[in-house]
Amino acid sequence: MSHRSSEAAAPPLGRLYDVGGRRLALHRSGTGSPAVVFLPGAGLVGLDYLNIHDRTAELTTSVIYDRAGTGWSGPAQLPRVAAEVSGELHDLLHAAGVPAPYLLVGHSLGAVYARSLAARFPGEVAGLLLLDPFHEDMHALAPQHVKDKLAQMKQGDLPEATEEQIEASRGPLTRHFAKWPDAVRGPLIEHHLTAWQAGWQEDKNLYDVVADELRHGPGLPDVPMIVLTAGAVDSTQVHLWSEETAREINAAKVDLHARLAASVPRGEHRVLDDAGHGWIHEERQDAVLQAITDLLARWHPAL
Repeated sequence: MSHRSSEAAAPPLGRLYDVGGRRLALHRSGTGSPAVVFLPGAGLVGLDYLNIHDRTAELTTSVIYDRAGTGWSGPAQLPRVAAEVSGELHDLLHAAGVPAPYLLVGHSLGAVYARSLAARFPGEVAGLLLLDPFHEDMHALAPQHVKDKLAQMKQGDLPEATEEQIEASRGPLTRHFAKWPDAVRGPLIEHHLTAWQAGWQEDKNLYDVVADELRHGPGLPDVPMIVLTAGAVDSTQVHLWSEETAREINAAKVDLHARLAASVPRGEHRVLDDAGHGWIHEERQDAVLQAITDLLARWHPAL
């Protein structure tokens, strides 16, 4: 399914770059190396990370962007394979004049793309921070009733939201984005009200095609890596699962994240029991910033 059929409009912050026949949105702030690059989770866009981006820009160069088919970037056929998305980001960073090395901060699905980029371009990566990342064995180890419900959810296309549903969502989004700058808040809210299906489309090949890419692709380079696990049950899980099932899923996730952190010599696993999956970067901005600071210090031991 193609998302964002019209030509990409100028983003509220940053600009559009021509990459591989598409126009891709990127915003950068700060100075210094390595550059921190935020890779959004499914359903999120670069501007959802603006607050943590601004704080990071006080430390070094910081970059937020939108994948093709999401946010203010041009259209793309969704879902896509990880190699295509990571290659696109690599080309975008070069087109925007953001020099390597990069400290990649990947959230959820974005962590898949961060791992793909690091494995394919190991000489350009200074470190990895994975925020409650998807793991390739997550679906395989899930209880059968969870697999059945996920399979049912992925069949067909989602119905369009009604005007009543859209207006009912406006209030919670307005409250959520209250701390965002005025010039960004309105366009970001409207984006989430109108383009909410993109995240669902991006995830459609996650449990099979993309998971297999991770299993059979090149391994991660020997760079410092921190895996942050969101241990709390958040609003998304509450809508999908019983509390018992959500806690079972989270317990399995903790084990998989510990395994992922142990897969590299300089990996570290940290669990945040008071943060949910969707907005870990806002709910525990302090912990995310601390992890970024720790990884930067490993690149610059004098810090």
